[in-house]
Amino acid sequence: MPNHEVNLTKRIQTAHGSRYCPVVLSANGRVKPDFVHVNGKQEHHREGAYYIEWRESGRRKRLSVGKDAADANARRLRKQAELTAISNGVAVMPENAQNAQRSLAASVAEYLEETKLSKKPKTVAAYSKALAYFVESCPKLCLEDLERKDLLKFAAFLRDDKEQSPRSCWNKFSNVMTFLKAQGMRGLAGKNDWPRYVEEEPEIYEREELDELFAACDAEERLWYEFFLMTGMREQEVMHCGWPDLNLQRSTATVRYKPQYGFSPKNYREREIPIPEKLVKSLKAWKGKSDKTCGLVFPTAGCKPKMNFLDDLKAAAERAGLDPQNFWLHKFRATFATWSLWAGVDLRTVQQWLGHSDMESTMRYLKPSRSQQVREKVNEIFA
Repeated sequence: MPNHEVNLTKRIQTAHGSRYCPVVLSANGRVKPDFVHVNGKQEHHREGAYYIEWRESGRRKRLSVGKDAADANARRLRKQAELTAISNGVAVMPENAQNAQRSLAASVAEYLEETKLSKKPKTVAAYSKALAYFVESCPKLCLEDLERKDLLKFAAFLRDDKEQSPRSCWNKFSNVMTFLKAQGMRGLAGKNDWPRYVEEEPEIYEREELDELFAACDAEERLWYEFFLMTGMREQEVMHCGWPDLNLQRSTATVRYKPQYGFSPKNYREREIPIPEKLVKSLKAWKGKSDKTCGLVFPTAGCKPKMNFLDDLKAAAERAGLDPQNFWLHKFRATFATWSLWAGVDLRTVQQWLGHSDMESTMRYLKPSRSQQVREKVNEIFA
C-alpha cells in the first residue's frame, strides 16, 4: 500500500484461528461497528479489537486502537493525515503525547482478553502469569515509556525475586516480548538481552519400564497409553480423538479441528499419522465394545473428553511399583519421536507426524541410540 494509506482491521476468531479482517463501511463512510469482511462476505463479530495498519520503510506496522469503532476510525484518519503530511515533506507532530500514550495495565488486560479468543486455557494462563510478573516488576504506567532497561530488570526480577528456573525465565520473557510486538513495540531488547538456559534432553521411557507399567494396567488402561505411545499425540489431541478420525483399514489417525468441543490442533494444522497393526487390532476390538452413540474414542461415561489420563497413569505406575514422578503423558510423545528416529524414519516425516511447525523442535529428539546393537559396537571398538 502507499506510505500514506492506513487500513483499519479487526482481529476476530474464525474456525482456522484468529485473523485480521477489513472492517465494513456504511454508505456514509462510517465504520459499521463489529462487522468485518471474511472471505468476501460480511460477518458480525463482537469479539476482538480494532487495529490500524500502514507501511513504514517498506515494512508493515500494526497498532491496536481499542474496541470502539468510531474511536478506531478516528485514530486511522489521524495516522493517515500524519503520514500524508510526512510524505509531502511537512514536519508534523504526531498525536499529542497525552492521547498517544497507552496504559500498560489496560493494554495487558485487552491483550489477555483477545488471547482468550484464539489460545487454549493453558496458554492464556501462561501469558497471564508472565504479564502479571512484568507489571509487578515495572514502575512505568504507559507503554510508550518502556525501555530496554525495564526488560533487563524484568529478567533479573524473574531470576532473583521469583526464583524462576532458567527455562521459565526465558518462557516468561518470550511471552512479554510477544505482547510488546502485538502493541507495535519492537527492538526494545536485543538478542543478548534474553535470559539464557541450557536445553535439556527430552526424557523417554525405557522399554523395560513400559513393560512393567503395561503389566500393571487393565486392558482399557493399556490401550490408552499404547495409543499415546504409538501415535505420539498430545494429551488434548487424544482427549478429542473421535472414531471418524481413525481409518482402521488404512491404519491411520488424523488430528482434526473439533468445533463442538472448542478444540483446534496446535498451530491449527491438521495431520495424518500412521499407526501400527498392533494398535489397529486393539482399536478394532475396543470399537466393537464402545458406545455407538458416542463419537469419542476414549470418552467418559457421559460422552465427554476424558481429562484424567495423567492421574490414572501415575496410579498405574504406583501399582507397578514404579516411581509416579517419572511418569507423565508428554514422555510418551518424546518416546514415539525418539524411537521413530532411531528406526531410521527421516526428520521431515517425524516432524509431520508430530505436528511441529519447525524442524528444530523435532531435532531435539535426535538422541544417541542406546540399543544392544550399539552397545556391542562400542564394546568391539574398545575390546
